[in-house]
Amino acid sequence: MTQVSSAFVADPELNQKLERRSKPISLGTDRVLFHQGDAPTGVYLLRKGAATLTRQSSDEAIFSVQVGAGSLLGLPAVIGAKPYSLTAEALEGAELSLLTREDFIDLMQTDPLLSFQVLRVLAEEVRFARESLLHP
Repeated sequence: MTQVSSAFVADPELNQKLERRSKPISLGTDRVLFHQGDAPTGVYLLRKGAATLTRQSSDEAIFSVQVGAGSLLGLPAVIGAKPYSLTAEALEGAELSLLTREDFIDLMQTDPLLSFQVLRVLAEEVRFARESLLHP
C-alpha cells in the first residue's frame, strides 16, 4: 500500500532558492528519476504533480510513499554522498527540475540559512520514516 506524505516538501523560500539554480528536465516514457542503489547525481525538485518513492527488498516493495509538489527527492543521498536509498518515479504530468550535486553542495556552503532549511526537510523525512516503522 502506498502512503501519501508531505514530509519531503520544502518551504516555499527554500524551493525558490533551489529552483533558481536548477534546470528543468523532460521526462520520456520511463519516468524513473533514479533507482535505489544509484550514485547520487542531484536533488530533484517536484514543481508540479506527484512522484512515488519506493524501497525494494529483493523483488518486493517494502515501502512506498507518494509525494506532491514542493517535494525534494534524493536529498539524503546527495548530502550523505551515498547511493539513493529509494527509487523515485514521477507520475504522469509531473514537472521537475534537477539541481546537480555540485551546485547543491556549493549553495549549501554559501548560504547558512539554506542549510538550516534543508535540515528541517531531512528531519521531517526521518520523523516520517520512524512513524512508518511504528505504524505500517
